[in-house]
Formats: sequence, structure tokens, C-alpha cells
Amino acid sequence: MQLKIRLFAGLKQVVGGDIDEQIEGDCITVAALHERLGEEYPALRPYLSGLAVAINEEYVLDDDTELHDGDEVALIPPISGGDAPPRYLVTTAVLDVSALRASVLTPASGAVVAFEGVVRDRHEGHEVLRLEYEAYVEMAERVLEQVGEAIKREFDIHEIAIHHRIGMLEVGETSLAVVVSSEHRAEGFAATHRAVDRVKESVPVWKREHGPDGATWQEGVPARPVE
Repeated sequence: MQLKIRLFAGLKQVVGGDIDEQIEGDCITVAALHERLGEEYPALRPYLSGLAVAINEEYVLDDDTELHDGDEVALIPPISGGDAPPRYLVTTAVLDVSALRASVLTPASGAVVAFEGVVRDRHEGHEVLRLEYEAYVEMAERVLEQVGEAIKREFDIHEIAIHHRIGMLEVGETSLAVVVSSEHRAEGFAATHRAVDRVKESVPVWKREHGPDGATWQEGVPARPVE
């Protein structure tokens, strides 16, 4: 089988141009291709772990994805065109979960788990029109980072990002985004679940319900340091 390996930016200079790769057999996985390229082009090896991969102009996330004769494979280095979002943030802006997903994704990631806490229209049987969030912003961002680092110590994950929105949010808007990348889904799900719990118990954020009869601050739980 034959593959066309497209290289861009500094990668093309490292190797000297695109690669026409001849491979025995009917298919090869992305992981096996990485290993093969690292052996054939030692100067390329240090860059391989940080690259995204596209097959026939479509991103692939699974290193076990198979390549077949005639496929065009693009090795894509980090893209210039804007700074990646911070991993831990408290903001009045609308949360961009897709940007967070991109910020935690690594070539070794076989799973990306994203949680969105969304404003709903009822709470404990009464109508909710909107929610108002307030935070001790400077401390909240520091505690979000503490939560993220604790999760990375506890679970076998690659990366985590947590953003919390403050201000007035309407029904259907996202107030909390937690995104985790991992090799396997089980660790990703478990880490995300635990991260949300820790945010709820440790991060100094408060919410005020606005309903037909007025506005009230929701009762919470006593704050506790991140363990």
C-alpha cells in the first residue's frame, strides 16, 4: 500500500518535504505509522507526540484508526492563529466548550469527556427564569487549578480544563464546563464526575435564582479546601 504523508510549516523543513510511504500489507494504524516514521526519520521523532493527524482532510482522534492504500495523511503541528484558552477560568463570557476540548486533546487521547452544567427552568418544584452567579474570582480561579491538579494526581488522565461562568445566565446557557482527556473512557468519565463534585464543594461561587416571585440566593454546602 502507498500513503501520501503531508507535512506543514517547520515539519516540512525537518524532513525536506512531503513523504510518499510504501508499506507492505493492506493497512496500518496511526500509532504504527507514527512509530515507523520515527524510525525512518529520526529528526521527526521529537515532534510526533504533539501532532494532530488528519486522514483525507478529516481529523482522527484514535491512534488505532486504520490507514489504507491511497489515503492522504496530514501531520498537523500546533496551529498559530490565537492563544489557547486558559485551563482554569472564571468569566462573564459565554463558555466555548469546543475550544476547551481542543486545548486538552493530545495525540495519545482515546477519549475526551465534556461536562456542561446548564441552567434549567425548575428547581425543587418551582419555576426558574434565570440564574445569577457571583464569585470571589481571584480565589475561585486558584481553587479551580487546585481541583484540576488534584484530579490529575488521582486519575490517569492526560489533561483537564475547567471554566465557570458568572453574571446573569438564561435558561439553557452553560454555567460550568469541565473537559478531560484520557487514554480510555472509564478514567475520563470518573475524573470528570469527581472534578464536578470538587468544584461544587470547594470553589467560591454562589448563585441566585430569579423566578416569578423574586430572587433568592440558593443554599449551599460549607466550603472545604481541595484535598
